[in-house]
Amino acid sequence: MVRPWLRAGLVFALAACLLAPSSAVRRVDPDVDADVTRQLTIAAGTLLRHRSQALVLKHHRDHAPAPREVYGVRISPRLARSQERAVRELQNRNRAPVEGGPAYTGARTSLDGGHAVRKGDRITLEAVENTVVRYGSGKVTQSVRRRFVFQTRGQQITLVAERVLDADARPVNDPFAPAR
Repeated sequence: MVRPWLRAGLVFALAACLLAPSSAVRRVDPDVDADVTRQLTIAAGTLLRHRSQALVLKHHRDHAPAPREVYGVRISPRLARSQERAVRELQNRNRAPVEGGPAYTGARTSLDGGHAVRKGDRITLEAVENTVVRYGSGKVTQSVRRRFVFQTRGQQITLVAERVLDADARPVNDPFAPAR
């Protein structure tokens, strides 16, 4: 026979176990694994590199359209159209760091330090864009924090949005005139 105080203790322990949230049930915003983060960083970086290259005057070369899929990540149609407009604007504006100055001769853009977090069917990637644009005997170097938003549906990942996180940053490869 079980003593009443022992029975009460067992009932209390059982109730506490049943009422306490399980770690399997608790949902926190889990970090995305390193391989998927790398995949997302490559896809996002490709769009930024495409825009940076639009600044460089290329003789006798056709302009390749913005990719619709990169490294298994789709680019949403709305974002793809936005990228095409940005590339056209970058190609048509002054391609020099100062009005009348020497033209840009090369551009290199990389995306570093990517950290991705999943929340439901969305993955947010925050990373630092490093861009170096060369002209004449000089260069313009920028580091800008960006956020990219991806939508997931099953195994398919789609890049749906991007934005600059630094409020006063004016990236040279964004589709508006940079600060001088």
